[in-house]
Amino acid sequence: MRVFLPDLPAFHALNLDGVTPLFYSRDTLPEGGADGMVLWFLPPAQRRELLSRPGLKWLLTLTAGIDHVVSDLPAGVALYNAHTLHDRAVAQHALALMLSAGRGLHRFRDAQGHAAWEQPGRIYTLEGRRVVIWGHGHIGRLLEGMLEPLGAAVSGLTSRSSAQEVEAALRQADELVLLLPRTPATRHILNTQRLGLMKPTAWVYNLGRGELIDPQALDAALEAGALGGAALDVTEPEPLPASSPLWARENVIITPHVGSTTDDLVVRGAAHASTVILALTSGKEAPGRVDTSRGY
Repeated sequence: MRVFLPDLPAFHALNLDGVTPLFYSRDTLPEGGADGMVLWFLPPAQRRELLSRPGLKWLLTLTAGIDHVVSDLPAGVALYNAHTLHDRAVAQHALALMLSAGRGLHRFRDAQGHAAWEQPGRIYTLEGRRVVIWGHGHIGRLLEGMLEPLGAAVSGLTSRSSAQEVEAALRQADELVLLLPRTPATRHILNTQRLGLMKPTAWVYNLGRGELIDPQALDAALEAGALGGAALDVTEPEPLPASSPLWARENVIITPHVGSTTDDLVVRGAAHASTVILALTSGKEAPGRVDTSRGY
């Protein structure tokens, strides 16, 4: 089996019996086709070039989301994702943002920058807070398990929840965590009308895709004092332009799409790729098969 692999030391170190590795980078693509491809760290043009090569039977993207590849995937090619690489880190990042918001750590860090010993403004714990997780999948369930010992009351919504269910949940939410995938149906799913349903003390956290929130609507709600704050690991556009008013808002926390990042991510990614490849070479079903008809 011929397999396109990222040209990274962790992938060169893999012991893959029966596999001919064809290493690629953003600067150098191998010749010819392959039976499979492990996709990571490749710009769109080079990605499309390799996906168009003859003989491709399967693609493993070492990401949780598939929106960057599904439209370019040739017919008949099986798609696998690697959500297990990222789920726990994203859930912990979400929890860290929620704790930071509740304890005012962002304000204290700002004060530290000018050596100011300032007393807190509003400060609270997560005990008794109503947390709505919109996108209650693998990550959402992990996050729910982390929140329960802290006394939070957690409820979940999915992309298939009814409008009535969504509205009722938003009215009750003290914390709204967005973990939905990017699809045409989820673009600006949190808009002016839905933000208007929320409590003026509620916080919004986006760790799904930046396009889930209408950025103008979010900024308007923050400007009007209609929200307690927002913590964004993903934005629209991304990177967030320096001209965005969100940067200067005291009640906004921004992290640069690092929710799934860990120091050992590449090594773990290579190990996951090895598991999938060896399953496929032995005729077994590999983990992470994606139903592309759902768009995520």
